Amino acid sequence: MKDKISEKRAWLLSLGLRVIFGLVWLIDGALKFQPGIPSVFPSLIQNVSIGQPAWLMPWFNYWHGVVGANPVFWVYLIGTGEILLALGLIFGFMKKITYSAGIMLSLLIWAVPEGFGGPYGPSSTDIGTGIIYALLFVALIVINKVEHPNRYSFDYFIGKKIRWWHRIAEF
Repeated sequence: MKDKISEKRAWLLSLGLRVIFGLVWLIDGALKFQPGIPSVFPSLIQNVSIGQPAWLMPWFNYWHGVVGANPVFWVYLIGTGEILLALGLIFGFMKKITYSAGIMLSLLIWAVPEGFGGPYGPSSTDIGTGIIYALLFVALIVINKVEHPNRYSFDYFIGKKIRWWHRIAEF
């Protein structure tokens, strides 16, 4: 009975959470390829800078300039990165790299188009989703460490054939 409960817990934690989170990233990445997104993307960064503290304005001005110079490249790069991240999550492939890249991308999204979740003031009620996504990736790392070895991933099957694969795949 205990093994059955452990098996269900492992399935829910390692596969369920990872796949659902991967599907969210897949949808988000696919939405980047809608017509017209590159034309409005630079204005998202400019709009989020409104009301931010003056000391943060160089940060937003820098990113507005970088993205504004070639918005098509940046939108499709981010969309492709989100789709690759989603596939890594869904299939449990190269989890160490996938989760680390997910943390970095989530923090970048939080810091640029989400404007650190700000501006903060008396009516502020949300810190933004990017920081929460980063924390969820940290939770996946902890789950990966606790539930090792994770049988519900490509990494598990590759690791059975290639002995050194765990160095790339597991924490």
